[in-house]
Amino acid sequence: MSMPIVLKVSAIRKDSKNVKTYVFQHDLRAKPGQFVMVWMPGVDEVPMSIGWQTNTEFHISIADVGECTHAIHEQIKVGDRLGIRGPYGTSFEFADYDYIIGVGGGCGTPPILNLVQQAVKAGKKVTVIQGARSKDYLLFKDLFNELGIPDLKCTTDDGSEGTKGVSTDILKEMLEKLDKSKKTCVYTCGPEIMMVKVAQLCEEYGVDCQVSLERYMKCGFGICGQCCMDDSGIRLCKDGPVISGKLALQHPEFGKYHRDQAGVVIK
Repeated sequence: MSMPIVLKVSAIRKDSKNVKTYVFQHDLRAKPGQFVMVWMPGVDEVPMSIGWQTNTEFHISIADVGECTHAIHEQIKVGDRLGIRGPYGTSFEFADYDYIIGVGGGCGTPPILNLVQQAVKAGKKVTVIQGARSKDYLLFKDLFNELGIPDLKCTTDDGSEGTKGVSTDILKEMLEKLDKSKKTCVYTCGPEIMMVKVAQLCEEYGVDCQVSLERYMKCGFGICGQCCMDDSGIRLCKDGPVISGKLALQHPEFGKYHRDQAGVVIK
């Protein structure tokens, strides 16, 4: 377990209608796909994926979806401080692959950005597919462009940008034409119903897949058991959040339900 630190917010960026990105000047040294616990004093502590990262700063993109995240959106300004614990959990592994396909959905895109940033640095061939409700919810086009991603594909439900439809439509087309001589892996984070389809497509086409899952977390390092998945009991804070698509598909709750802080099933 790492000791918590309190860091000053050095910048805040409005990245979509419901997402703000908070920048911290600190060498976090996280692996792509890992997360931190973010503490809002007097409110709560919540797990957050790490997005853009260098050896001098890291970014956390926070969607306004609950009590703690809403408080951060409303109260935290540049110069204020937040508590950070971590990084925790498993990471996206890409060293053994020639070709990286990242599939991000909505506010699940930050860890895909982190992965792509590291994969490009390692000289991997990369394609990014990002899906959202509309163009107002697409994230990080400027940062993906800064990384020189030549193949950034966007889908929106309403057709306001990119292809009208869902990201898995594009993924299916890509997998059908995939060069089998290149060792490929698909990485995904976003709405679970999307990730189920991604994992199923990868299984159908015989392509490796890694998914990043989210569950209710308290401790972040495997003690409390709040993030255990039915039926295996794997702890997503320690044995995840990144697991293989094949393993995710073995769990009855994947894409169907999750549990709240009291353990009650939420569908």
